[in-house]
Amino acid sequence: MVRILCVANQKGGVGKTTTAINLAAGLARSGSRTLLIDLDPQCNASSGLGIAPAPRHPLILRQPIHESVIPAKIPNLELLPGSRSFQDVDALARSDESQADLLRQHLLRELEGYDFVLIDCPPSLGTLTQTALSASTEVLMPIQCEYFAMEGLTQMIQVIRGVMQRFPGRLEFGGIVLTMYEAALELTHEVDAEVRDFFGEIVLGTVVPRDVAVAEAPSHASSVLDYAPRSRGARAYIELCMEVLERE
Repeated sequence: MVRILCVANQKGGVGKTTTAINLAAGLARSGSRTLLIDLDPQCNASSGLGIAPAPRHPLILRQPIHESVIPAKIPNLELLPGSRSFQDVDALARSDESQADLLRQHLLRELEGYDFVLIDCPPSLGTLTQTALSASTEVLMPIQCEYFAMEGLTQMIQVIRGVMQRFPGRLEFGGIVLTMYEAALELTHEVDAEVRDFFGEIVLGTVVPRDVAVAEAPSHASSVLDYAPRSRGARAYIELCMEVLERE
């Protein structure tokens, strides 16, 4: 059965897209057939893999996904590119419940044959994120190791629980992953302790360090696993990939 991971956080700048790209790359390198879906109108998941955004979003056009995906440079990894079209962004953001349900059903019908599907969501709690959650089996939340790390997480979890109630038995917490981790800072350890104390076992053991290689990799249209395979960031994302695989 395909595992569909919704990578989501209502806050921007927390490493959401970076995590989606590098986790997808790691899963693909493990031999799993992997699809990365770019639902963020900024299209950073597309450009971060060196793939141009689509003129129109394939999901809005209800195109068969297998006709719309683009192979990435990494074996076993395909991308469904995002779109910066104002028309599509508006249509996706303003979808009513019936349209959101059609989008969800279209996604679910088209994902057979993959081992993993990762959905990179926009930094919001809007209809688009909720639709992605309803089509997913797990939600992965990256949070930054800074003072406002837990700000808004309560709302995010309320939205997730609302989706769980609408579609019982489908969506579960895949985990919270701490990003931009600076072990030398006392604040980092305070945030780490607070998050783990509050959320317990759903916080993943792997932490992603602040690493210039992780920041540089997208400018080379590459995952950090390919750009700097011996870097601390690459090692962290390999460990995250292994942890996700072990949680199956």
